[in-house]
Parts: sequence; structure tokens; C-alpha cells
Amino acid sequence: MRTERQSIFFIWLRRRIVFVILDIAGIIAASYLALLVRFEFSFSSVPDYFLIPVNRALPFTLPLTLVLFYIFRLYHSLWVFAGEKELQNIVFACLASGLVHGIILQFYRMDLVAVPKSFYILYTFLLLAEVFATRFTPRFLKSSRSKQEHKLATHNVMIIGAGEAGNMITKELGNAKNRERNVRCIIDDNPATWGSFVQGVRVIGGRDRIVECADLYSIEEIIVAIPELRGEALSELLNVCKEANCKLRVLPGVYQMVSGEVDLNELRDVDVEDLLGRDSVRVDIDSIAGYVRDKVVLVTGGGGSIGAELCRQIASHMPSHLVILDIYENSVYEIQQELEHDFPDVHISIRIASVRDARRMNEIFALFRPDIVYHAAAHKHVPLMEDAPAEAVKNNIFGTRACAMAAATHGTKRFVLISTDKAVNPTNIMGATKRVCEMIIQALNREYETEFVAVRFGNVLGSNGSVIPLFKKQIAMGGPVTVTDPEIIRYFMTIPEAVSLVLQAGAYAKGGEIFVLDMGKPVRILDLAENLIKLSGYRVGADIEIAFTGLRPGEKLYEEMLMEEEGLKETENRLIHIGRPIDFDEEHFFRQLEELKRLVTDEDATEEKIRNMMRIIVPTYHDAEQE
Repeated sequence: MRTERQSIFFIWLRRRIVFVILDIAGIIAASYLALLVRFEFSFSSVPDYFLIPVNRALPFTLPLTLVLFYIFRLYHSLWVFAGEKELQNIVFACLASGLVHGIILQFYRMDLVAVPKSFYILYTFLLLAEVFATRFTPRFLKSSRSKQEHKLATHNVMIIGAGEAGNMITKELGNAKNRERNVRCIIDDNPATWGSFVQGVRVIGGRDRIVECADLYSIEEIIVAIPELRGEALSELLNVCKEANCKLRVLPGVYQMVSGEVDLNELRDVDVEDLLGRDSVRVDIDSIAGYVRDKVVLVTGGGGSIGAELCRQIASHMPSHLVILDIYENSVYEIQQELEHDFPDVHISIRIASVRDARRMNEIFALFRPDIVYHAAAHKHVPLMEDAPAEAVKNNIFGTRACAMAAATHGTKRFVLISTDKAVNPTNIMGATKRVCEMIIQALNREYETEFVAVRFGNVLGSNGSVIPLFKKQIAMGGPVTVTDPEIIRYFMTIPEAVSLVLQAGAYAKGGEIFVLDMGKPVRILDLAENLIKLSGYRVGADIEIAFTGLRPGEKLYEEMLMEEEGLKETENRLIHIGRPIDFDEEHFFRQLEELKRLVTDEDATEEKIRNMMRIIVPTYHDAEQE
């Protein structure tokens, strides 16, 4: 330990001795160079009455200047970390030395002839240059080496946005510690910024030059540094960027600017939802909070992608008790841990159970007496359910009926069913079962005090079993990306949007409604696949192939949100509509359900018998081939 301390001390002492020697040389050099510069570098032209006073003053100027440097901590600072304060100390120390040197020279002037005034200015400037060079040259050389290594070991980056966020990201990426990226150019749509420099990087033009400059500068990654850009405006910009076949990343939001710093770890990859070109659904948060707060809320299927997001948003509105029900314990455990960490004041209970088990549902409802129920538990995978129609019927139809009856008989005020656009003119067993679920809650709404409603929406980006995770996995494996048909289209929304709609529907509910979201224009799945490939930095066809596999059983080219018989009624939210319930013979409907139940529990019943019975119950159900 003593040896180590001694070693550190000697290193410290050696550095300071070196600085002292360099400063002594610098003071002497500055004194004589000031005279040489004054007389155009001709030493023979310097008069003795100027040279002799300088010679006589130096023995006094040298030690006093070294003392001043010590006082201004020029021998204490760690210059590798020097900043504005250290620079100020250098300036003040050199100015003080110039002043001291001038005072001493007044005592040694000859024949009343003073040293020229320019001498003092030149001396101070030259001394300042010497001190600055000795302190900062090693740091500059080290930085230059780091930047050279940085350029050799990085990939090239283009920044979109020359504003404050763009400045911060460019500065951060220019640091030696960020060796994996090298900012080559900046794009901004404001012509006033063109040709200017941000952190030494040139602003080369507007968005019309993105593709051209990506090729010119061999860009591998594009970072969009305009945190306030959202919705359609962001979509338009990203649609230009994706044609450059570069990795795309964006700054998550304006909150990144609050601290005055940008954490590069917070940059997120651009995803396909950024390209949908539709602003997020706006909901009335106050109305949601008003009917959820201090209520007992039960979510079935709470471990799924929709159910879990429901739990998150419900927990944020402080219910008195949140009950999460699911058959799959692993996913429920994950959301439980997350909610207990994020919302420690919310009382959370977990129940592992199947919604098919009517007795178990009654036990749970009798125990918790939920005020509000969100029924998200369901089989939803279309092709898999085509191969298992009995399971789809048992879980979706009779699971819904069991939960709905338990809610009705145990005083639940509102029951919200999660439905789908596939329930409209269904061409698959899954969609048909969800249509029956809608009919169940509409029938029960007329019979019980509980307000039963359904929420119908399209495909959810990023949900379990959705197309996006499949495409990402296929791209990671090098392709091909499989699309069933080049003309297939779907409506899409994000998980938070879907859940916001569900919560809003609960706030609007009066009983019996089917809420429908206006999801804008439908999206071609082929466009979705191409965009995802481009967003991953690959070229469609050249790097990643797209293969067409043909429509799967029960799949149709497009989905509908309303049946012809249903009207469309506006709500306070212009993106949320209400479909008018379709009248049907409820007594006859429940008799048909009993027949269907007998079929799915009969070992001798064939799948075709089950499908035929479903066609009788749902007259709009037909095979996809009949379209």
C-alpha cells in the first residue's frame, strides 16, 4: 500500500515539475518574443533601453508568475477533465502576470524610456497561448486519436432535425465513449439551417435529400431527433426515411429534453405503427377515472396482451381492488409483479381459473363482487381455431356466458366484452363464436340490471399471435417473410389505443351497445411486411424475400367493422361509434345454445356438425371461399 501511495505521489510530483519547467520556458519565451514581434523579428533592431529592463525584470517576474499560477490552481487541475472554470483561471493568471510584469518593468526602465505598450499585450497573449497549449495539447491529441479510432470502428449516422434535440444527440454521439456511431450529416426542412454546422456536422438540406445523402455518405442508421413530431406528420417523414434502407430510430418524446440531456439508451427503433399515419385515439380520461376509481374491477384473460394493458391502465386510475383472472399462471405472474412495482397502493388479487368453469366463476364473483368486468379471455387465433372448433365454442361462447351470468347474478354494474371485427359476416369459426358472444351480452342486457356492452376493433399491433412479431422473427432469421395474399388488407391499432377504447366504452355504456372504433384506412399486409423489412435496414427482394403462401382456412381478404343491418351512432368521441343492436329471437337463441353445448360435449359429434350449428345460429357466417 505504501509503495502504491509513493508511486502515485511521484506521478503527481512529476507532472507538476513538468508544468513548472514548461511555464518557466514559456515566461522567458513570451518576454523576448514580445520584443521580437514588436521589431519584426529582428533581434539586432531591439534597442538596449528595451532589452536591458526585460533582462533585469525576469528574475522577479518568473517566481511571481509561478506563484500566481499556483494561486489560480494551474498546477492542481486534472486537465483531461478541464472545462470553463479552468479556462477562466488560465486567462486571469496570465492577465495578472502581464500586470505584474508591467509594474516591475517600470522600476528598470532606462533614461525614462518605457517599454512599448504593445509589449504588454503581446507578452500576455503569448503567455496565454503557451499555458493553453501545454495544458490542452495532450487532451486534444488524445481526442483526435479517439475520433480517428471512432471513425474506423463505427457505422455512419444521419440525424433528422437540427433543433435542440438534434444538437444534443449529435454532441452525445461525438463523445469518445460513443464509438459505435459516426454522425456524417444532418437533415432539416428549415432552409435557414442549410449549410450551417451543428457540433461540427453540416446541415445538408431538407427531407428531399434523405435518400440521396444516405447513399452519398454510406449511411447505415437514421435517427429522427424531432420529439414533438407525432401522428401523420411523423408517418410522412418516416415513409421518406424508410426508402433509404437504413436502420431507423426515434427519440421517444419531449420529456427527454427536460434535463437538457439525451440518453442514447432511450432511443427506440421505429416500428410499423409509426407509419400508420393516424393520430392516437383520444379518450376522456376524466370520465374513465370517474367510473373506475374506488371500484372493484375484474379482468378476465388478464395475462394476455390486451388484458395486461387493461390492467395497467385500470391500475393507473386507482380502483379499490383489481382482480386479474387467467388460466395461464406465468403471464399473470409477470403482470402482477409489474403492477405491484408500479402501483404499490392498488390492491391486486390473482385468480387462476378457466372461464369455462361456471361453478368456479360463480365462486370468484361471489367472493369479490366486482363492480366492473372486462372480459378479454378468449381463443383468437383464426387458423388454429379452424382446426379446433369445439374448443373455440367452449372457451369463447360458453366461457363468455359463464362469466356474464356470474356477473348478472352477483350485482356487477357493467360487463364489457372484448370483441373483434371478425365477428362481422364471419368466415371463420373464431369470428362466428365472437358474434355469438355479442348476441349473448345483448340478450342478457335486456334481462338483467347489469349493463352489458361489447367493444369491436381490428388487429392489434404487437399483440400475442399478431403478424408483427412473426414478421420480426422471420426477418431476424434472414427471411423469407410470409404473406398469405398480396391483396389482403386489415385495420390496425396499437394495444394502448385498443385498451383506451375499451375503457371509454365502459364510461359511455348504457347497456346493449356494440362500440366500434373508426380506425382510419385499412393497411395492406404486403405494405406492412415491406415497411418492416425497410425499417430493419434491409432491401426487399435483395436482402429479405417475401413469399406468398395463400389464404389460410377461414381467412378473408378484408375485414368489416359493421354489418349491413347495424346503424352507426356518434358518441362524444368522434373516433368511437355505436352500432345499433340487431333484433333476434332470444328465447330461440338460448335453445340453440343448449343444442350447441350438447354437440361440443358429445364425443360422437363431428366438426362439420358444430360448424353447421354455428351457421344456423349466425346466419351471416359463411366460408371464405364463398366470398
